[in-house]
Amino acid sequence: MAQGVKLERDKLCCSICLDLLKDPVTIPCGHSYCMTCISGRLNEEDDARIYSCPQCRRIFMRRPELVKNNMLAWVVEELKKSEKKDPRGSSGPEDVACDACTDRKTKASKSCLQCLASYCEAHLQPHYDIPPLRKHRLVEASANLQENICSRHQEVMKLFCRTDQHCICYLCSKDDHKGHNKVSAAAERAERQRDLLVIQQKIQLRIEEKEKDVKAFKQEEAVINHSAANALRNTEKVFMEHIRMTEKTMSDLKEKIVSRQKAEAGRFQKTREKVEQEIAELRRKDADLQKLCQAEDHTHFLLNYSTLSRLCESREPPSIRVRRLRYFEKVTVAVSESREKLQEVLREESAKILPTVTEPNVVPLKPPEYWSQAEPKVKFQMVPMREPKIRADFLYYACQITLDPNTTNPHLALLNEDRKAVFMVDERDYPIHPERFAYTWQVLSKESLTGCHYLEVERSGKGVLVAVSYKSISRTGSFAECVFGNNDKSWALDCFKNSYEFKYNNIRTPIPGTWSSRVGVYLDHSAGVLSFYSVTDTVKLLHKVMTKFTQPLHIGLWLSDGAAAELCKLK
Repeated sequence: MAQGVKLERDKLCCSICLDLLKDPVTIPCGHSYCMTCISGRLNEEDDARIYSCPQCRRIFMRRPELVKNNMLAWVVEELKKSEKKDPRGSSGPEDVACDACTDRKTKASKSCLQCLASYCEAHLQPHYDIPPLRKHRLVEASANLQENICSRHQEVMKLFCRTDQHCICYLCSKDDHKGHNKVSAAAERAERQRDLLVIQQKIQLRIEEKEKDVKAFKQEEAVINHSAANALRNTEKVFMEHIRMTEKTMSDLKEKIVSRQKAEAGRFQKTREKVEQEIAELRRKDADLQKLCQAEDHTHFLLNYSTLSRLCESREPPSIRVRRLRYFEKVTVAVSESREKLQEVLREESAKILPTVTEPNVVPLKPPEYWSQAEPKVKFQMVPMREPKIRADFLYYACQITLDPNTTNPHLALLNEDRKAVFMVDERDYPIHPERFAYTWQVLSKESLTGCHYLEVERSGKGVLVAVSYKSISRTGSFAECVFGNNDKSWALDCFKNSYEFKYNNIRTPIPGTWSSRVGVYLDHSAGVLSFYSVTDTVKLLHKVMTKFTQPLHIGLWLSDGAAAELCKLK
């Protein structure tokens, strides 16, 4: 039974963590995962309220019930037991056998590079007791001792010919390699090992780049699913008023939305899986290199160096800048506009609604089946996203932001669940923290912003700066380095009573007019768009910035004496 399970080990691994199943559970489509892995995946999809199987991509409109698979759990435990080795037992198929044992071969613990033999603990004892044998070099038990022998002279190869790039023995150095550049195997190994460290660093960098791509694809899939879910809910709400007249139209529209959702999410999912596969290959390559680095046998190291140090060309995924595209909002807009007219002109209006389920916003120039190593860079065509115009559209991107107590200047107090900052004459007794603003009356948000976001700030008192800033802004330097808007790491709207002024890199841009006490901030990080608005019942643009953001952004507030500012809760 254990041998049979061993042959099927790959099938007992979770497709999310790629490790043996832990507390295996099964979902309705029949696929099994670790309890923690699938629970985490479903938690990420809770906001969209559309769930899918990571393997077959089957869609569930309700959160799937997780059923413990007792039989699968028993099989995994049996596999683990079969893989445990008895260190005192006889040698197994993967162990190195003692060359001195005559009857029952036991597992060798060390190999001798002078004797070119492997010994168990009992037969190794002479190498510890007999003085001449003590000088022999012992290494971890190895089955590759014969590769240390020169096939021509039957001598141990202790030298390396740099001219011919070969391991050689002493007799070879006096014969065929006379006059060549020769060094000891240990010296050559030390130099090659330094090269391996550089290669490993490159692998780690490549893994980090691929993981960033995977994260971007996952975020885009979540946006697609969330947008599709919103479109479905809003469509159903409007069409329920005319269910008898619009049943067929609603069914057709839902089918188109779900079909497009699968196509959009599937496109990113296929690409993400390719990147994840390459990451797994790179991790295996890195593990082999690490094992080679730790090998004590120089000759074994050099003989395997060329093969293991060779890196294949990267199968890089499409180089795209993921943007929070509004995939299905047109559906909701078209349905809402047709509500009053639908009973009289149903046929005419349905012709306007159905086309709003448009072609994909992001399409590859070539389909996935044409991607290959020869063409690693498959570019994507990006359809520009229309910037919101009315407050209802802005609220689609509303985000809940809180202020970070670790960055709060001692003259500021945080209230209302860390959403409101109030200036205090007496300094607060905050603990010392490297991220705290020491001399400027400022605070940054906990959350970083990298996609499309909208928030509103309600201010009171004389002066308030509403800003976005890189986290790397100085905390203890001069005012030019620390104050929002006085440097190239922050963009700020200076609100003083009823007048506004935009500041960036200590350049001031006056904004004439009388404005409200509520400021709206819209950010499209990937598009490099930052806009400030005066908010009443409507939104009025105050200032717009078009630039390129190189780091995640944080919301920042600066308060003058007697001022207060609160990050509003938006529905």
